[in-house]
Amino acid sequence: MNATIPTSKHTDWKRLYRAAILEPIRNAVPQRVLEAEEAVIARGREIFYGNGDPDEEEELEDALYALRALKTAWKYREAA
Repeated sequence: MNATIPTSKHTDWKRLYRAAILEPIRNAVPQRVLEAEEAVIARGREIFYGNGDPDEEEELEDALYALRALKTAWKYREAA
């Protein structure tokens, strides 16, 4: 049986992650975070199917945690 390996929409997840956490334009932050989250999740799926290493998997977990924290902080900031 030949499993199909999903490919990420964004292959450069580290660049997207950095762009999201360093975005200077407040209104652009939510979109940047969304793009980075999608790329991180897609890369995580690729690793799950055997195309990656454990160190990168840990980096992805850390990045996803930080992105979700940023998104939560953004929601509270908007509500204030």
